[in-house]
Amino acid sequence: MARNDTDDTDDAIVRLDKWLWAARFFKTRALAVEAIGGGKVLHHGARTKPAHVVRVGDEIRVRLGPYEHIVVVRDLNARRGPAKQAQLMYEETADSLAAREKLAAQLKAASMFNPQAGWSDSKKDRRELRRMRGK
Repeated sequence: MARNDTDDTDDAIVRLDKWLWAARFFKTRALAVEAIGGGKVLHHGARTKPAHVVRVGDEIRVRLGPYEHIVVVRDLNARRGPAKQAQLMYEETADSLAAREKLAAQLKAASMFNPQAGWSDSKKDRRELRRMRGK
């Protein structure tokens, strides 16, 4: 049976990498593919391929830096639209929100004990360091 590109069922089929790009988790599809291949994206708790089909109701875990987003797919769209529209494509779980807020608070508290936070060398300081090191 030949595939009909105008079939209405095509709207219900979106690749994982396209969905992540359209939902604005990644700036490019190439970055989404790289994250999926690196195990940063889990579909129903398991590693998968970029071409895996996403459906409404699927749970996707996305690790971005130290934060992990656990989202449930609410809408399918293979096109990247405005950020407001992208936020409607998924719903983050309450546990995920709570865990991210807790981690953000921990990271903020830990940075307060860093004596060099918010400080950078001036050009003059770097020159003096080079002079002292004999370079």
